[in-house]
Amino acid sequence: MATTRLRARKLSEPTIARLPVYQRIAEGWLRRGLTRIDSQQIGELAGVTATTVRRDLAGLGTLGTRGAGYDVNVLSERIGEALGHDREYDVVVVGIGNLGRALVNSSNFLIRGAQLAALYDVDPEVVGTEIGGHVVRPLSDPMVRATVGVICVPPSAAQEVADRMVSADIHALLNFSAQVITVPLGTAVHYVDFSIELQILMYHLNNGTGPLGGGLLHSLGIATANPLRSS
Repeated sequence: MATTRLRARKLSEPTIARLPVYQRIAEGWLRRGLTRIDSQQIGELAGVTATTVRRDLAGLGTLGTRGAGYDVNVLSERIGEALGHDREYDVVVVGIGNLGRALVNSSNFLIRGAQLAALYDVDPEVVGTEIGGHVVRPLSDPMVRATVGVICVPPSAAQEVADRMVSADIHALLNFSAQVITVPLGTAVHYVDFSIELQILMYHLNNGTGPLGGGLLHSLGIATANPLRSS
């Protein structure tokens, strides 16, 4: 008998940004042998109010009895379902320089259900080498079809790489290049720019507009690039 996948209502962008942090908190709780957590505890660790936590998690459906907190196993699983961790994804990475190599070798790069399908580069010293269990292919090779394309190339090459990915029917792009790219309607692009994240972090630091985390947050192995404030 087929299992019915729970459908969460449409979530806001700020809520989506906070859900992975909530999931890390739940997983950290589990590693400590704890089975329940309440919205106040989650909020203190995530740097938001308990009300924000409850509002965010309400979008995932019923998660428990009011006043009893959340079962951390159920919480982690339901967040994973909402974020698509219960599906399978093939990922290609173009640009195996310092950043691309670090991503591929990181244990935190791929979410559950995601797997590397191929690596590409143009550097003859990199092409043909094995990284993360994959032999790096020349960018001139046909691009394999995948779910997600990760762009780690210089800004001048980002648009060409994005075009090649879209032509290969890859319509979810994670762009680490400091270049805005143009894609057709129906293609999702998410930009990751460390300099922008640092500027946002410094704004909150200088204006006292958000917690920076630390203490128990770090003891659980949780770190955020910028304060996740309520919208």
